[in-house]
Amino acid sequence: MVIWVVGLNHRTAPVEIREKLAFPRYVLPGALKALKELPGIAGVVILSTCNRTEVYLATPEPEQALAETKGFLSKRCELTPSLLEKYLYTYSVYEAVRHLFRVAAGLDSMILGEAQVLGQVAEAYEIARSNGATHPVLNNLFQQAISTGKRVRTETRINHNTVSVSYAAVELARQIFGSLAGRTVLVIGAGKMSTLAARYLRDNGVTTILVSNRSYERAAALAQAIGGQAVRLDYLEDILPQADIVISCTAASHYILHPEQVARARKGREDIPLMLIDIAVPRDIDPAVGELPGVKLFDIDDLQQVVLNNLEERQKAAQKAEDIIAEEVESFFQWLGSLSVIPTIVALKEKAEAIKEAELKKAFNRLGSPSPREKKVIGTLANSIVNQLLHDVVVNLKQAAVKPQGHLYVEALQELFGLKVKETSDVGSTLSRQADGR
Repeated sequence: MVIWVVGLNHRTAPVEIREKLAFPRYVLPGALKALKELPGIAGVVILSTCNRTEVYLATPEPEQALAETKGFLSKRCELTPSLLEKYLYTYSVYEAVRHLFRVAAGLDSMILGEAQVLGQVAEAYEIARSNGATHPVLNNLFQQAISTGKRVRTETRINHNTVSVSYAAVELARQIFGSLAGRTVLVIGAGKMSTLAARYLRDNGVTTILVSNRSYERAAALAQAIGGQAVRLDYLEDILPQADIVISCTAASHYILHPEQVARARKGREDIPLMLIDIAVPRDIDPAVGELPGVKLFDIDDLQQVVLNNLEERQKAAQKAEDIIAEEVESFFQWLGSLSVIPTIVALKEKAEAIKEAELKKAFNRLGSPSPREKKVIGTLANSIVNQLLHDVVVNLKQAAVKPQGHLYVEALQELFGLKVKETSDVGSTLSRQADGR
């Protein structure tokens, strides 16, 4: 079973491409089912966040599975395969495992050490698992990735010295306006990122925070928590004239702010600057809004240019994190390598057992009527010989399996002993038990 990942992120694709390939939570069950049914795919997990969409595969037919997955993604984002290919990356086996571990540890995020991504990895895995889309190898992979992410954060403190997309949005506002004291900020959305942004704004001296959300109850709860004021989303255009800064992050699948709305709201206020920061994917604000007089619009990609003064300590922690990841990757492949030889070991032991039983039967027939004690002594001797002969073979094969050329040892053993190897249900059960037990 081979592990592959195919995807795109903030480094390989701009936001207008990423939003086309985003998978909202409510579509994941259907998407996972469709992928799992494609030829060559034994298991799948979809990780979709603001900054990445990645499909993790367990497959016995890598080339076929990869082609089917790319075709699926092409249809999803309505881009030709050749155009989509420009933005995609693919990793297999070692690099695929290392990539996921780095993602879970926050080393592949826009903001180094981001804490939110670990929860997103865990959620992506749980959705896939609960919908029957995973495979025992993927189960173990994601469980160990989550464990690695926790270990990195515990041992390196990489997520300290707060830096996040929400924090970066507030820092961008500080760069434009200087002090935020006395400013009025409108926060659209009441999710995790909006909540973090609102708290950072409050901590940076913003005196008036307006919160608007599709669910007025959630907006009211957030406003109460930060000392702000909740506003119904239907009145968005009415309250826009009060805002100096707008930070938007909703789960809407379409624009919620359009040029004509903003233009009407700013009539007579064109000389007063308005800053809008759109940290949603898909985007909340029509890019054409940024062309209006006095309006400065920034999206999530612009945040990569925000001050990085809190990253020095995280860079040091990242070096230690890479060492931890290397250890964990090696551990995973030791587990995976040992499992890859189980069908061969099972076949070898079955053949040895069959030979032993046949020879014991012949021996007992020649002896006439051996007593139960004699049968037990002879049977114990035969078992001991077989077990001792196979012991070193099994141990050495497991050790060789985790080396780069380990498969050659497996193939040689199968050829030398004339083994007919197949993945029996017992082997599959062993794999599942070991994967779920990590």
